Amino acid sequence: MNNQPSELPEKIRQQFDTAPYPRIPLEKSPKGDPYELYIHNIVTPYYLRNQKFIDTQDKVILDAGCGTGYKGLLLAEANPGAKIVGIDISKNSIDLAQERAKYHNVRNVDFQVLSIENLFQLNLKFDYINCDEILYLLPNPSIGLQAMKSVLKPEGIIRTNLHNVLQRVHCYRAQEVFKMMGFMDENPGELEIGLVRETMMALKDDVPLKANTWKSACATEDEVILMNYLFQGDKGYTISEMFSALRESNLEFISMVNWRQWNLMNLFKEPENLPVFLGMTLPEISTEEQLHLFELINPVHRLIDFWCGHPNEAQPFLPVAEWQMPDWQGARVHLHPQVRTPALKEELVRCVTHLTPFNISRYLNVADVSVSIGDSTLVASLLPLWEEAQPLSVLVERSLTLRPLHPATLEPTSEQEAFDYVRSALARLESLGYLLLERGV
Repeated sequence: MNNQPSELPEKIRQQFDTAPYPRIPLEKSPKGDPYELYIHNIVTPYYLRNQKFIDTQDKVILDAGCGTGYKGLLLAEANPGAKIVGIDISKNSIDLAQERAKYHNVRNVDFQVLSIENLFQLNLKFDYINCDEILYLLPNPSIGLQAMKSVLKPEGIIRTNLHNVLQRVHCYRAQEVFKMMGFMDENPGELEIGLVRETMMALKDDVPLKANTWKSACATEDEVILMNYLFQGDKGYTISEMFSALRESNLEFISMVNWRQWNLMNLFKEPENLPVFLGMTLPEISTEEQLHLFELINPVHRLIDFWCGHPNEAQPFLPVAEWQMPDWQGARVHLHPQVRTPALKEELVRCVTHLTPFNISRYLNVADVSVSIGDSTLVASLLPLWEEAQPLSVLVERSLTLRPLHPATLEPTSEQEAFDYVRSALARLESLGYLLLERGV
């Protein structure tokens, strides 16, 4: 977490003014990216933290470091009824963001030229803050974290990230090479991009620097060169340094954004049959230690991408796997908003009509596995969820109506059998992230 030279912030601003980021075509809509909508819907982290559903209507969301505005559109699409405020230090990026919003006729977004350190000037408090690919450009990540914390509502959530030094170490070596060659003394332009390309292509393919950093896109896409070989202020961090910055900022870790892809146990051939030492110690180590061990063993994630919030603001809850009968009897069932779409409902009805399995992951793959519901009776039992959230009892009654006889014994299905049948399916879909279950009280 070394201090930056005083001229570096201006170099960073100049780089983004010269090459606004990201270079996503103006006409591209985020509607075609269900997983990104899932991640940027505030329902997702709020449920992970509180096991409660939250309505996005009238929420106020900040996109800190909004760039050319694509994430602002994504946040607006993912959170209907919310007001989106985007800030960035690059005026050229803000101009493009405003043009993008106008092109897509999105009116609930406001883009302004402002640095993250000056967020207080907005005179707003936010329910959610998205800060993507910014913290690692600051002299210290805690500067940005503290600035965002100061404008975050008590139950608000921040999503932000850092470059992972262990995954990106070869890029930092490349950047040092081109600093030595003087390509980053000033704001890199077409000349420097061309010289990097010529240098890298001149290297043998098996030279480690080229083998570990050079991708096919580098040959044609200037943005890839700029963001990897000539990126002013780019720095990398570890999980331990991320947690250190959170402690320094008095913020509480909630979850990794792609939490399923940070599962330490998934790195072992037989998680249930570990060597004795690992079997005894791994379950006892902290979340921080588990994540750091993961990145040391398997540094595959470019970003340390995480959610955090004010300490001690999470609502206590009981994991669904530990619910007892009274918890289930009063439970309320929500579809995740990114599942509750007309296209998905149409497919659901088709599967029920033709008695075929319903592959929910075809429309939204949040679990990195194919997820199908093979029983058309169960699929039909879930149909009311596409209209609105339902008490579990409603789904059980519908299941009894649809399957009055047990398919194996032809005996009348008891209410308890229907209850267990629906409960088991809901628990699985909740664990995969498709359903949200609010515990009965």
